[in-house]
Formats: sequence, structure tokens, C-alpha cells
Amino acid sequence: MKVGIVANPVSARDIRRVIANAASMPIADRANIVLRVMASLGSCGVSTVLMMPENGGIKRHLIRSLKHEKKLGHVDFPSLHYTDTPVNGSVEDTFAATQAMVQEGVDAIIVLGGDGTHRAVAKYCEQVSIAGISTGTNNAFPEQRESTITGLAVGLVVTRKIPPEIAVSQNKMLKVVKNEGEKSDIAIVDVTVTTEKFLGTRALWRSENFRELFVTYADPEVIGLSAIAGILRPVSRYENFGLHVTLHSPNIAQKVIKVPIAPGLIKPVGVKNFEKISS
Repeated sequence: MKVGIVANPVSARDIRRVIANAASMPIADRANIVLRVMASLGSCGVSTVLMMPENGGIKRHLIRSLKHEKKLGHVDFPSLHYTDTPVNGSVEDTFAATQAMVQEGVDAIIVLGGDGTHRAVAKYCEQVSIAGISTGTNNAFPEQRESTITGLAVGLVVTRKIPPEIAVSQNKMLKVVKNEGEKSDIAIVDVTVTTEKFLGTRALWRSENFRELFVTYADPEVIGLSAIAGILRPVSRYENFGLHVTLHSPNIAQKVIKVPIAPGLIKPVGVKNFEKISS
């Protein structure tokens, strides 16, 4: 059995460390998460792990730690291999590695990252199941769970000790189409329309510029823009609809709610109305 692992070395490092109080995760911690996952996979009988290559330091830490563990004979780890894909330090690395893993026939892909990393894998994973581990900023999509348990769950499923129909479920997604199909993309949590004119750091926190929000699910206990919808009308991952929220500047809106836009950053958001959406 073969399992893919996509570990993003640069998740949880955007501007929200500056404008909010979001935490960052050291490379050593990310590598240790992968080691815990691999130990769990090995205990279930998974023989091979195929990882995304990177230059952030995870690989060096893993190779050193695996050599040490092998000498001690503590754990029977799966053999570790890397996809033959380029490393550019961008989301293209994740796209290429995911496609390579699918072509190599992995039975599942474990993802370390935030909503953006999981979205990148979901875009190209086809019918391969993914399991998320939260190492990003908002982490609305990957649920908080110890990586040892995630590794065990994946190992039990891919070795058929637990049937996939019991352990695996489908998630909703949003498809964004531009210019009548000229361009398209997906989102697994939310899509926001904003009056911001510049791409900048790709993080949105100026609530006065929000105009529309589309979400696949809405949880009032998560951090990020989807929390706006979660406060208005919670929607579970498994309900067959999402929400469309029309927004306005809190300075002139009749209804204003306070929302955790980022860790430690609570902003007023003006709301016009909201409605259910479905396919």
C-alpha cells in the first residue's frame, strides 16, 4: 500500500502574523508531524510513503530522524520516496506533486497545511481520498486532530481493515467560472467578492471591502471569512447546500456582527442578507 504526503513548508507564514496574532509552525514541528503519521501508517502495514519535495528543511529533518529511528529499531517506518517534480516554492509545487501521486497510484493523500494547501490538493486529487492535518492559519477545512490518529485512520482505510464506505465521505466545493467558462477554479471553503484592488499578500482582513461571500459550509467555531456565515446560519459539511451572504461596509450597514477574521483579529462585518445555495 502506498500513501502520498503533501507537507507545505510555508503554510502559516503570511501577513496574518503581522496584522493579527496568528501562530507560525517551525519546520522541525512539521517534520515531527510527518514522522508521527509515518509511524502510524507503518503500524497498519503501509509499505511506501510518497512525499512532495521541498527546500524548506522538512526533508533534511526527516532523513536524519528516520536514520536515527532505524538504528534504534523503535518503529517499522514505511519506505520514503519523493515525487520527481520541480520545486519552485509556490502552489505549483503542490499541483505537480498531487498529479504525480495520482499517476503513481497512491491509495490516499495526507495533507499538512491550511485551507489553501488542501484546496490545491483537492483540485488535482481526482478520486483519491485526502486526509487533512491543520498546520495553516485559519484551518476551516482540515479539522483539528492529532496527526498520530490521522495516520492510523488513513492506514486502516488503505489496508482495507476499515471499509472506505464507512470511513470516507465526500465534501462540497464551489466552482468559480469567469467569462462564460474562459477560466474556472474551485474553492473548498469559501469564495469572497471584495473591492480590494490589489492582490498583495492574498489575505483579506479589511471587512469594509467585503461585498459577497459564498461558503460550502458554515461553522461559528472556525476562524476566517466562513465564520461570517457560521454566525448567521450554521451549515454542516454534510448538508446538501451552502450559503450566499451579501455584505456591506459596517459603517453604513443596518446589521453588523463581529467575526474572528483571523486568529486574534475580531472585525465588524456589515450584513445585508443571506440565502441557501445548492448545485
